Formats: sequence, C-alpha cells, structure tokens
Amino acid sequence: MMRRLALVALAFLVTAAGAGLRAADPPTASAPAILYTRDKPPATPQIADLPLQTTITQYGITWMFEQAARVGQFVTGDFYVVGPVRITGITPEPKDGRNGSCLNVSAVLEKCGFDSRIPHERYDAKLFLAPPIALQPGDALTSSISLADNEIGTINPMLWRVGKDQRSPVRACAVLTCLAQPVPPDAFRPSYAGHAPKIYLARDLRRSLLPQLARTPGTPKLAAWERIFQRPWIDLVMDEFGAPVDNMPVYGREYVRSVGAASLLLCLDFTPQEKERLLLSMVQVGIDLWGLAPAGMPGPWHALGGHGNGRKWPVLFAGVMLNDADMQAPEKKYPHLQFSEDVQTMFGPSWTGAKVVWAGHVGKDGNPKYEDWGAYEHLPPGQWKGDTGESYRRCCTSNAWVAEALAVRILHLEKTWNHDAFFAYVDRWMTEDDAPALKAIKEARGKDYSQDWAVQGSTWDPFVKELWLKYRNNLPANPDGGKTPPSSETWK
Repeated sequence: MMRRLALVALAFLVTAAGAGLRAADPPTASAPAILYTRDKPPATPQIADLPLQTTITQYGITWMFEQAARVGQFVTGDFYVVGPVRITGITPEPKDGRNGSCLNVSAVLEKCGFDSRIPHERYDAKLFLAPPIALQPGDALTSSISLADNEIGTINPMLWRVGKDQRSPVRACAVLTCLAQPVPPDAFRPSYAGHAPKIYLARDLRRSLLPQLARTPGTPKLAAWERIFQRPWIDLVMDEFGAPVDNMPVYGREYVRSVGAASLLLCLDFTPQEKERLLLSMVQVGIDLWGLAPAGMPGPWHALGGHGNGRKWPVLFAGVMLNDADMQAPEKKYPHLQFSEDVQTMFGPSWTGAKVVWAGHVGKDGNPKYEDWGAYEHLPPGQWKGDTGESYRRCCTSNAWVAEALAVRILHLEKTWNHDAFFAYVDRWMTEDDAPALKAIKEARGKDYSQDWAVQGSTWDPFVKELWLKYRNNLPANPDGGKTPPSSETWK
C-alpha cells in the first residue's frame, strides 16, 4: 500500500504533456506528511515503476535529457535520475558566467562556478558547466539561477535585512542526483558533494527522542520554518558570497538561528505528522554538511565573526536521529574540522568576573593582520586593542546561539557536542547582569551597546527567549534514563 501511494504521488507530478516532471512546492501544513517507519517500510520501486521522462523541473530550473530516463524522488522532494544519462539542455541557460552548474561540488578550494560575479575570488570559471553534461551513477549536479544585476542586494535573504552588503549573485539552486538503481521513497538525498556511498532512510529516524514540550504563546507556525529548510542549503564558500538567497539563510548568524529554532520546534507538542516535514529537511541539511566534511574543510565552518556558525549542530542532530556514530563525533572522524561556536568560546577569567569568555573574532589566537581579532575579554575595556571582538560578540553570535544551545540541553546531548564552554557561555549571555559592563564599555571606549538586540539576555527570535525562560531550568527527562550526565560547568 505504501509503495502504491508513493508511486501515485510521483505520477501526480507528471505534466499534462507527459514529457517531464515538475516539482511543486511542498504540501501545505494541513496536509499530513507520511511517516515511514521500520514496522511498515515502503517497498523499493522497480525501475519500470518510475516515470520515463525527458525533462525535470525544480525551483525554476529545468534539465533536459538526450534520451528519456527513469526519474524518482527522494523523501525531501529532490529528484534523481537512473543513469548514466546525458543532459543536453538546462534552463535558465548557463551562459556568459550566469546560471552555472557544478558537478560533485567540493569545499576544498572554497570556490564554485555558479556565477562569475561571486566576489573575492570565490568564483572559478573551470567549475562552470553548461550542457552537454554526462552524469554517471554517484554524480550530483547542482544547477543555479542567477540574479539580475539590479537584484543583487535588493532581494531579502531569509531572516536578514535587505542591503547592498548581501553580495551573493545566486538566486536559487537545485540538485539532480544520478543513481544506478531506484531507491525507496523514504530515502534521503545523498549529499550534493557527490559520490556519497550511503543512503539514509527516514524509516530509521529515532523520532521518539523528540520530546513533546508545551508551546509558549509566541511559538511560530511550522510553515514559515518549513519553507526556510525546503530547498538544498548550498554551503561551499565563506562569507555567504555564493549562497542561493532563495534557498537558505546566507549569513552564519541566520544560519544558526534557523537550525536552533527548527530544533526547538521539533521538541514541542506538535504531532509527529506535523513535525515530519521540518524534521526531514533538518536531517537533510546535516547529511549535506556531512558530505562536505571529508573534502578538506574547515572551509566555511571556521570562526570569522558570525559567518561560520551553525554547521556543527545539524551534523550532530542528523547523526543522533539516524543513529550514525560517525556523524555524532565529527571531529573524531575528521580531526581537521573546526566549528565556530567551539573556537569562539573558552573557559577563562573575564573582566566582568565570569569564568567563561567569548574567545575572539577568529578565536583566541587571533590574526596577525588584525590586532583585535583574538582573545580580549580577559582585559578591561580600556585595554582592548579594538572593538571588533565585542561588536561581533553582541551583534552576530551570542544572541543567535541561544536556540541551538537550548535544543542541545533539552535533548541531553551536551556530551555529544563535547565542548562545555559553549553551553556555559550561553548561560552567561542569558543570565549575567550586563548593566555594569555596558556602562564601563561606554565610558572607556565610547561604544553604546544598549540596543535591545545587543544586550546580554537578548535573542534574535522572541519565542526562543520564551522557551529559554520556561525550559532552561526545567528540562524534560533524559530519554536514556539519565545515563548521560548534563554539562556541570558554569559561567560563574
């Protein structure tokens, strides 16, 4: 029955001409998602069960095949084609450095080939692909739509302000994966980094680990956050310069706000069916990041103000939900990995009397070119070498970390995270009396950090503070029966 429903759903997307598949937006929140489980696993379709198509369209991008090919969809709605296949056309047309496609992307070089206007040497013309493009099983093709010149800086990135400082010229991306054979309808898309050997299945999700906590009055509807996670998050180059603005939050502050907020929503008393779409998308982000991990990162994940935030938690979350031991210990598997939240927090004396500090713009060791990019909170404000550290501590990191830290505590995964200073620091941010510090900084440096968003105790998303006040000191029972001790380190 499950197989028949899945095939009917796929067939429903066939266009009237019968020549191609077009992916619609996800169903509205009122349409319940299918929960695939181990006790009722869906059948894997036979190759003859898949539609035979000459084109596929998703998020405004159309791929055209030299010959009709069998096409399926992953559980998140992304398409795959049973190959090998040859793509003879893409619309919008890849031409003159616009609307480029990239095959089996990598973050080793922090470059991509989507659009020649990607700034600061993050564009590589050698990576820009246009048809004909041959796809072999295991390949992943990421195709893009470019913004017009007059649209750059005028499109509102997710959760962020409109402004010329948003410099990505990429509007949207879609991923087409080539497989050797059909996969079950509950299969997640392999990472767009390409050649990912493992197919994860939604039936293996440990949904019972997610609590059913009572919502607070400001809890948002799921639909808005589902849209933020609906499309692939293409996370290849530093400073958001190549991020597709219709797909994802482009700046690290909004990135970590999103993964934190989504995690908290998944811990609230929505039904499993209501949570499923957001859960699937959140896990897919983790799978995608995990696919990038062996490819020479740290790349975009290292500390640089707010830019690198939010990458660790989706990997851990996906690993926990799928019970994948390697994903739950990413730095053990890949020792080269760095995560911004860990690099930017450390135990040590602060001039305020706290025992944990914000470690600096790029971490405690700083950068020899910029004297105020390293550790500074051990000194009183009058001895700071600049204001970069304190400004980024307040604008773009601490206030966006709260949801993520609270979600980890609610799920009792502090030891899985494995950096106690992060949680102690967020507790400090939310509870330390900030008034004396604000006064001292203004007197010593002339800087006024009294804005609502800049003072300690602030969160960018109001419902996050509601949930913090309700649950930080009233955590649910540990689903493992208390075998995993909470973090005992404090900021005081």
